[in-house]
Formats: sequence, structure tokens, C-alpha cells
Amino acid sequence: MDRKVIIGTRGSELALWQANHIKDRLAGIGVDSELKIIKTQGDKILNLRLDKLEGKGFFTKELEEGLLNNSIDVAVHSHKDLPTQNPEGLIIAAVSEREDPGELLLILKDCVDFKQKLSVKYGGMVGTSSNRRKAQLLALRPDLEIENLRGNVPTRIQKLRDEDYDAIILAKAGVERLGIDLSEFYVEELEPVEFVPAPAQGVLAIQIRETDSHLYNVLQELHNEEVAEVVSVERRVLKLFNGGCHMPLGCYCRKEEGRYQVWTSKASDDNLFPDRLFLESETTVGLAERIVSKFSADRKFPSKVFITRDIPESSYFKRAMDNHGIKIESRSLIRTFPIINKLDPYILRDIDWIFFSSKNAIEYFFKLDPQIGKKTQLGVLGRASEETLRRFGRVPDFNGEEEGIDTTEIAKEFAAIASGTTVLFPGAKGSLRTIQQMLSVQTRIIDLPVYETVIEENVEQSYADVLIFTSPSNVEAYFADNLLEPGQKVVCIGRSTGKKFDEMGVRYTLPYSPDEIGLAEAVFGL
Repeated sequence: MDRKVIIGTRGSELALWQANHIKDRLAGIGVDSELKIIKTQGDKILNLRLDKLEGKGFFTKELEEGLLNNSIDVAVHSHKDLPTQNPEGLIIAAVSEREDPGELLLILKDCVDFKQKLSVKYGGMVGTSSNRRKAQLLALRPDLEIENLRGNVPTRIQKLRDEDYDAIILAKAGVERLGIDLSEFYVEELEPVEFVPAPAQGVLAIQIRETDSHLYNVLQELHNEEVAEVVSVERRVLKLFNGGCHMPLGCYCRKEEGRYQVWTSKASDDNLFPDRLFLESETTVGLAERIVSKFSADRKFPSKVFITRDIPESSYFKRAMDNHGIKIESRSLIRTFPIINKLDPYILRDIDWIFFSSKNAIEYFFKLDPQIGKKTQLGVLGRASEETLRRFGRVPDFNGEEEGIDTTEIAKEFAAIASGTTVLFPGAKGSLRTIQQMLSVQTRIIDLPVYETVIEENVEQSYADVLIFTSPSNVEAYFADNLLEPGQKVVCIGRSTGKKFDEMGVRYTLPYSPDEIGLAEAVFGL
């Protein structure tokens, strides 16, 4: 290119890192450039919550004005900060690769409580300026106190260091880009499928004048088309909701094995319980519209759901159903009994891993008061088991849900990690042993049946609109005496439960995650 490109950027450490990253990328394709720092409204006003600032684009407006008056040629933005509508005369010429879009919860070490979800002590104070984060935090932990947190990333971390808060939540991408040492804090990683990020979180947007066609063509070498495709779904959802950065909206889209998976979380207010939706599609065409239609104010919801599990009043699923006046009929159709009342301490000697594939396995195992070695690691199948494990003050070293919902894929991942070690499997008598079957011959397997299951007889039929089955045994118990009523819909937890309905030729919905968040998403999406 025959001219030096002027890159406009905010002056924070993160903004400068991002602008220098694009400067280096341009240098890599032979384009000379320099930075010009521009202060935005969001940088100048630090005493107000972001949703109290007037208008939209309070981190971008001044940069866009610089483009329009030709004082800069390129503006580098955090894509999530951009309004969904470009000012007339400006376009997004390229988007970057996507950094991890998840969140980090930084907790003062004396405020950690592993028995609590998210590991923050009961009633702890968490700092965030995001209504989206506030709504989702309170949905998971209604006991928390949420306080406003402004400033750049190092400033926010210093406020935690000064003990102004017990914990703060930040975008993982920003922390990693700056290479900040977090060893003084306990760090809880929040996966984007559990804690839904802002649309386009982790992506940089390169904005230019629409008339600068030569620069546009040059910037195509920096453009990531795959990222642009999924981010366009997230941004389209935001636009259809007519929302800005302050809306309590999270949307995350990814492409897995040729299919688009989208998680959406939206609350009408940051103090209200957010609705959650998970959708899969083979195409992005009309996908955002499908998502938004599910949140329509006039849509109909089931009047009652039946679930084969006891649901506490305080549970996430109960509150999600209460949000739309949906009644819950909950009763387990199986009974469980302990097989052993005392654990031989010798069996835990030289154990490298203890793997739990169910909540019952965890509860019955810890009732035996096991003396677990310091070097022994713990693995669980998914988030539901992790929550149970936390009640006993433990956090898993391996959570299979990070690998997906297919138990076979989870087993393969764990097999690679545990190869050549000794693994103890507390579980049910006569379990399917799905994980065990995938382990290598170099791995020593110890099965420890700690409970057995007995199926109830003469189960009373439910006339609820939705039937949720939590295990294959519950399916067997219910359909020994009952049939589906016309119009009833079925939701299954786990593929092994779903296989029972495959054998019966019955259609069902399989939540992405076999926990209460996944169940809420499934019912909301029906």
C-alpha cells in the first residue's frame, strides 16, 4: 500500500494491545501503520454504570467520528462494544480470529467456598458493570451481592486486590491478551455454554470508511470468514432485540461438526431471572429470527412439566419454570439403597483418579467418609455431578461436559488423560460402564458398587404437557404401566435415557447439558 495507515484506538492497555496486534498483522502483509489514541465517552465518565450513559456506542463513537473526518483510516474495536448499526459511510472491513469467549471469575482466596456454585462464599460481593453478567450471576447464585465495577482491566483487578470486592468477573480474552498474572487469586473459568457471553465477545472488529475500497481489499488478508459467520448470528440476535451493550443479553454461536450451536440468555431487566435457549441448525439462514421468536411476549408455554426427580424450591430449574408460571410435578420413580456401609481404607491407597458418572454415586460414596489422598484427582461426567461434588467441598479436576454431551467422546477424552493410572469408579450395581470400556489396557480399573436401584411398581400416570425423564430406569418404571398422552412432549437427560425412547419409536428432546440449566433451555425451546 502506498500510504501509511492511521489506526485509531482507545488508550487503555487492552485497547492498545488490540491496536498493536492489528498493526503487527498489517506489517506482516507489508502495510505500514501508526497508532492514534482517541478518548471516548466511556473512558471519560467512570462514575456511572454503563447502562446509565446516554445513547449507544460510548466506547466507539469518537473513533467513528475520526474515520468520518479522515483523521484516522482504521478503527480497532472490541466487536462486542459496537452498536449493531454502522454509522452511514462506515463498514466493518474485517474481523479477527476469536479468543476464548468465556469469562473469568477472580475470587479473593479467603472468600472461596467450594461448596457453593461458582466458588464464591455465601452472600459474597461480586463486581461487574455488565447487566448481562449480573442477571446470569443472580440466576445461578441469588445470594450474591452485585456491585458496579468500572475501569480498565488492570484497574478492576487492583480494586479486587484492594478488597473492594470479594470477587470480580472479567472477559477471559482481555486478561489473556494482557498476560496478567492471576496467581494471587482463585480463578474460576466460566465456559460460554454455561455462562453465555456478550455477542461477539473475544473478537476484534476493523472498521473503515465505506469508500476506501483499496484498504478494504488489503484488509481481507486479515479477515476471518469462519468467525464472521458465527458472530453475524450473535449480532443479528442483538439487532433483532434492538439491544445495546447494556441489555441483559448473552448470545454465543459456534460451529461443531457442520452444525451451528447457539446459546442465548436474556432477561428483561438485570434483576430478573433470564430465560435460556439452546438451538442447533444446519444453516445460519433465519437462525437469529428463530431464536428471537422463542422470546416473543405472546408465545405459549406448557402449563405443567413432570420430572422423575425431586426438585427443591430453591433450584435453578424451579425458578426458571416459575418465571413463566409453569407448574412442576416432581417424583422419582426409582429408589436407591446403599450396598456397603463401611469403606475399606486400603481400597483408596495408590488411587490416581476417582471418577463419578452420577450424582447418586457421589452422595453414596461420600456417606462412607472416604479418606482421599492429596494426589488423587476427581473426575465427573458433567455439570450436574460437579454441583453435587461441590456440596462435599470438592471441585473436579476433570469435567466431561467441557468435551460435549456424548458420553463416548467424554470417555475418549478421559481415557487419554488417565491412561496408565489407577482409576476407582464408585457407582451403581450393574452400571453400563461406558467410561470404563473406553480406557486403555494400561489403565487399572477398580469398580466399586456403592448403591443399587429398585424400580417402583404401579406408577401413577402424569397428564403434564411435558415429561422429563432423568434415567433409563425411570423410563422403564413409567412405561411399565402408562402410555404417552396425545400432545405430550418428552425431554431426556442423557443419551442412554434417549435410547430407551429410540427403542420405543418416540421423539424426544435431548438437552445440551444434563443439568438444570440444560433442562430449562430444553423446556423453553419446545
